[in-house]
Amino acid sequence: MEAPSSSPTLQDHLSRPTGPLHLKVWEVVCIALGVFMAVVFFLTVWLTMRSRKRTRRASGNIPVTQIPAISKEIKEVRVEQVPATDFGAHDGVLLTIQDKPSDRESDKVMVHLGVSKSRRGDESHSGSFRYMDKDAGFQSAEEGGSGTFRQASIHGITAPSPLVGLPEFSYLGWGHWFTLRDLELATNRFSKDNIIGEGGYGVVYRGEIVNGTPVAVKKLLNNLGQAEKEFRVEVEAIGHVRHKNLVRLLGYCVEGTQRILVYEYVNNGNLEQWLHGAMSHRGSLTWEARIKILLGTAKALAYLHEAIEPKVVHRDIKSSNILIDDDFDAKVSDFGLAKLLGAGKSHVTTRVMGTFGYVAPEYANTGLLNEKSDIYSFGVVILEAITGRDPVDYGRPANEVNLVDWLKMMVASRRSEEVVDPTIETRPSTRVLKRALLTALRCVDPDSEKRPKMGQVVRMLESDDPIPRVKIEA
Repeated sequence: MEAPSSSPTLQDHLSRPTGPLHLKVWEVVCIALGVFMAVVFFLTVWLTMRSRKRTRRASGNIPVTQIPAISKEIKEVRVEQVPATDFGAHDGVLLTIQDKPSDRESDKVMVHLGVSKSRRGDESHSGSFRYMDKDAGFQSAEEGGSGTFRQASIHGITAPSPLVGLPEFSYLGWGHWFTLRDLELATNRFSKDNIIGEGGYGVVYRGEIVNGTPVAVKKLLNNLGQAEKEFRVEVEAIGHVRHKNLVRLLGYCVEGTQRILVYEYVNNGNLEQWLHGAMSHRGSLTWEARIKILLGTAKALAYLHEAIEPKVVHRDIKSSNILIDDDFDAKVSDFGLAKLLGAGKSHVTTRVMGTFGYVAPEYANTGLLNEKSDIYSFGVVILEAITGRDPVDYGRPANEVNLVDWLKMMVASRRSEEVVDPTIETRPSTRVLKRALLTALRCVDPDSEKRPKMGQVVRMLESDDPIPRVKIEA
């Protein structure tokens, strides 16, 4: 008797040959799964690569290459001998100005700027330089306070950051990257009506960025590549620092040959305009306002010289580069001539650049530059603020042409009361005036080693302690 046949099992079904290739069912299933997984894998890779390309394109893939040290058409101060009678008690040296190419010293590349604490023990922050290649990661510089108390607004409202609403990204490691289109919109296509300043370096426009913040847009001229150098110098000097009395660099634009810097907008003129020019119609600066502006400038220079590494030598301290805000706080600007002094460097040798009347004599004679040159220039600014006179004025008698020499003569003759700007309604007391004059005279000492550090100058302007008398040298 035959046994009944059993029904086919799952194994029988999977082992059954199928199709023209006579593949078993389980083989077909495995092949299908393999194909499916391969499709998913390649699709994932393709989407990832596409996403990365979009991110790179959106972030403005700016190549960071070595910036050439191209000459820059700015004024060069040269030293020539002149008859001593031209300046009365002058030592016979006159600085004249000629158009010459600037120095070709720099061999730096664009750097990534990190953040570090200042060495003064205050709340200031600064940056450190590191070489960065094109594929390096990105990092935004942190912002730190200056360590100086600032009185709140009279309206009791804290002003919003000028960068609110802007993309939190910068390829160079500081500030914000603006497109050329952004800045064309901000300045009405760089309209002549928006120009607020111009010179050999380029043109400055008033603008308003997308979040409504007013800005100063500095469009650098690219004559013989000078925009590259100006751009690099200003980025290295001020792009990594934050201080209440330094004009703030908000960002930049790098497109083709265009090099544009975007600064905070300071709308109350500069010290030169208040003392001699365009802002005088609004009245004369009081003595207290002048000292406040000088003290703010001194604090900014003390920060640049003593609180950060490498230290920054501004090289063009003058009244027109001291901007004034609505609270009459000073903001030092224009770092196009600045030099960096690293640890262990006592000076740098460079072509003599600066503004006639403010340049330190040892720098003019030797080309050796350090922070003492800034201190001399600041001393001239103090005298300018006290007297209301230009550093050099050929419209005056021969012995009054040079402000420093005339002031020394007046102090030596015990006529210091006569040097105060006559437009100051409430004159300072004799003690306060002498203190300011002695501070200035120490800053313009012909021997650079005898000049005080800027931190000491700040204390001289703030303190009531007596200042040692200065030996007046012609």
